Amino acid sequence: MLPKFPLACGCALLLAACSTTPPYQVPSAPATNAFKETGVWQSADPQAAAVPDDWWLLFNDPVLNDLQTRVGNNQNLLGSAAQIRIAQAALGSSRAALSPTLGAGLSASRSASPSAGAANSVALTGSASWELDLWGRLSGAVTGDQARVQASQDDLAAARLSLQATLAQTYFSLRAAEAQSALLERSVQAYQRSLELTQNRYQGGVASAGDVAQAQTQLKTTAAQQVDADSSRAQLEHALAVLLGLAPSEFSLARTAALPAAPLVPDQLPASLLQRRPDIAAAERRVAAAYAQIGVAKAAFFPALTLSASAGYKGSSLANLISAPNLLWSIGPALALTAFDGGQRQSAVDSARASTDAATASYRQTVLTALQEVEDNLVIAGSLQQEAALQTEALAAANRSLEIVKNQYQSGTVSYLNVVIAQATALSSERSLLDLQNRRLAATNQLLKNIAGRW
Repeated sequence: MLPKFPLACGCALLLAACSTTPPYQVPSAPATNAFKETGVWQSADPQAAAVPDDWWLLFNDPVLNDLQTRVGNNQNLLGSAAQIRIAQAALGSSRAALSPTLGAGLSASRSASPSAGAANSVALTGSASWELDLWGRLSGAVTGDQARVQASQDDLAAARLSLQATLAQTYFSLRAAEAQSALLERSVQAYQRSLELTQNRYQGGVASAGDVAQAQTQLKTTAAQQVDADSSRAQLEHALAVLLGLAPSEFSLARTAALPAAPLVPDQLPASLLQRRPDIAAAERRVAAAYAQIGVAKAAFFPALTLSASAGYKGSSLANLISAPNLLWSIGPALALTAFDGGQRQSAVDSARASTDAATASYRQTVLTALQEVEDNLVIAGSLQQEAALQTEALAAANRSLEIVKNQYQSGTVSYLNVVIAQATALSSERSLLDLQNRRLAATNQLLKNIAGRW
């Protein structure tokens, strides 16, 4: 029987080139020839994520730049980094299965029987075994784990990009709340002067008690709005601290009440920008991992061939244990095949195929969502740019109207109600302009996130 063993090994090595996993191809994704809200774009295929590290520099805000360099302690980001290490450990385990397993042992025992009496037994042995990857089961597992490692790396890139965008938007909202508070503070001071003027006119018999009440109402209402703006600003500062991995008590930001300018959105955006979206790359890698699992499941229908060998020494005592008379060894192949499992292996194949279909659908939906997000924020950024220009003109008109009405009131040609209405209109116009600026920053920031960085 021994002469046939090399022949069996040779056949096994030839069969090792076989695989139950067909070649993987990136699944087709939804495609279009142009963005609806911009010009023609190039078609693109998903590839490994490459997110620029400094896309927020487009906002030209030194404080934001400093905050973005401090996000490394964010706990969600650290959790995503740990997921990479978990996936890498699983990959290392899969690769180890491709290598031979070596073992060694030392044992000693004493036994007795009626016929032979008591006797000692000491053994020193070594063993080796190697499962040949005939049908690609082991290599398929490695391929799947490699794809999962890449997906985890892309997940980390996506988490970092999302964190950076959230940090930027929280910062913009905080500056907007500061600007609102500063505007309301100026308004409170102006309304205080108006109240004093109205009280003087009332004492002089020119204004009515109703005018004084209206002035007081306007003053107190605006002061209450300022308190609310300061409360919002404090909560946003707390949110920034948590994003940076700090307790709110450990973080504070100096007030500037100045919003950065939103960069202009280009008229055309190439589709190649979507190649850098890490969520698309991660979704495609999960399809590859699911695809590899089909081959692993199919390989269970075929026999597993293991080559094993052992050698050692066995004697009655440690003395002279390692000697030719005590030498023993064995070598040979083992072939194992499950004959009946009640459909368990077929169910595993069906499950792997269903998982592949689910991963493919998720990948295509991710691409569709990416296209929608870019389209949405293109139209939002463009419309808000136009709205801000119109609102600036409306604010200028409201301020001119306020000056006219104030002069008319002082000359006694209109009631104080006209002044209140004009002041409320001017304040509302300026607050609307600040809100538009914040929304425009948010839309531009979100668009940058959607295309994973610079355009």
